[in-house]
Amino acid sequence: MEPHPGASSEAVSRRMSIARRKDTKPELDLRQVLHSRGMRYRVVYPVPGRPRRSIDVAFTRVKVAVFVDGCFWHMCPDHRAQPRTNSDWWKVKFARNVARDRETDQHLTSLGWTVLRFWEHEDMATAARAVEQVVHRA
Repeated sequence: MEPHPGASSEAVSRRMSIARRKDTKPELDLRQVLHSRGMRYRVVYPVPGRPRRSIDVAFTRVKVAVFVDGCFWHMCPDHRAQPRTNSDWWKVKFARNVARDRETDQHLTSLGWTVLRFWEHEDMATAARAVEQVVHRA
């Protein structure tokens, strides 16, 4: 991949620098619902054998990994936006993000984990019910 071309403006640079990587509002909402239902979990749990990757919400005893993916960074089919500036670089960047997500899913599955992914725009109470069902079945 080509080196990052740099931000197209100071405003874009500022916006990207404050974007959260963890503890996003959807993640916090999901965790609050799970916790209120008596579920206990690990946060930002390292993906075994994959440095610099982490599980957003991990139920380690039953090996359930939960990810809350941002629409922009993970190419949501409903909300993805293709930046006009440096668009070729962004296409490659987004494709690599999605490929890394799929590889992480496959890796965790090969280790016996169940992987659940939700989009940031989904209702986190509904997502929590799905997580709860999977965890209790495991």
